[in-house]
Amino acid sequence: MDKIRHVPSLQGLQALVEVADSGSFTQAAQTLCLTQSAVSRKVQQLESHFGVAMFVRSSRSLRLTPEGEQVLASARIIFEQLKTLEDRIAPQKRPFRIRMHVSLAVRWLLPKLSDFYRHHPEVSLAIETVATEVVEPASDSDAYILYLPEPSAAPDCLTLFEEALVPVCAPGLALASQEDLADFALLHRSSDKNDWRYWLATNDGRSLDEFRHIPFNLDELALDAAARGLGVAMTDMTLAGESIERGVLHIPFGEPLKTRGIYSLCLQPSAASHPACGLVMQWFAGQTR
Repeated sequence: MDKIRHVPSLQGLQALVEVADSGSFTQAAQTLCLTQSAVSRKVQQLESHFGVAMFVRSSRSLRLTPEGEQVLASARIIFEQLKTLEDRIAPQKRPFRIRMHVSLAVRWLLPKLSDFYRHHPEVSLAIETVATEVVEPASDSDAYILYLPEPSAAPDCLTLFEEALVPVCAPGLALASQEDLADFALLHRSSDKNDWRYWLATNDGRSLDEFRHIPFNLDELALDAAARGLGVAMTDMTLAGESIERGVLHIPFGEPLKTRGIYSLCLQPSAASHPACGLVMQWFAGQTR
């Protein structure tokens, strides 16, 4: 019969990770809510188990030994696998995680969240925002919202709303018609200025070269600048909707210009195992009406 193999302590491995990440036994102790001596003992037990030192210690520095580096790498893999296992077996213990652009979260989702929690107080949403133009799905997210230039028929994606471009500005701005645009700066939500270029080509016929410009990299910044009277922003009607309703912004002229682009909520393959997935998708589907 094979001899029972003893495995290293998980607490010792956790202490090793925290000390390596912080570079300090004191900091690791604070993170783990332990005393410094308790953290030292756990690392010493780990060293006794493997028969090698984990750290080279001096009065001014603390660094991992080559053997410590190998144990640390394995410890990280072990904890990541345990986290993945826990999420798969008991996903109700964690929130439903959605990844999206920061402007979409602030301008569209945040005003609606009180309605979600009123209907589903037992469900927790974790909203992760990014400032990049393309929202890449993360390995630990259940769903993500992205902009698509064309409608999608993908079964795991839900169209939230269609993009419709409108010019917006502060209500007090002296802007009575399209001809008055030349007196004001055009505010852009991205450096490519494509929204204004597309709108002008369809409605006005003039070139971007005829105007002054203030570029930003977020809808949020462009809309705030418009509300402060810095110029006229081109944005999506839905994203500006709440500010228009509150009277912070208004549409000085023109009809919403549909671009065929859509904002879509897409599920990760692992999302189906989360017990709140159906409720979340049902609520989001209700927001499309």
